[in-house]
Amino acid sequence: MCYKCKKYHIGIYYEGMRSCTLKYHQTCAVENIYLLTRKGRSMYFYSKLSCMTNCEDINFLSFEKRTELICCKHKNYCNLPEGV
Repeated sequence: MCYKCKKYHIGIYYEGMRSCTLKYHQTCAVENIYLLTRKGRSMYFYSKLSCMTNCEDINFLSFEKRTELICCKHKNYCNLPEGV
């Protein structure tokens, strides 16, 4: 079981917190979205929680934002962001 939420920010889920059951080749995933400041620093914006197929830990960087994808399957509901 994993958390599922389209917009989660510092303990508040804006579009309803649900759960999803892992299917074959799925893991729990959290996508942390950061906005880039003019000085090139990352500022936390929000997170997306889900069950994801073929998930891999990775960082995506564009001109305006950075997306950090973290996958886990070591325990139920392991995709709740910590420290953001």
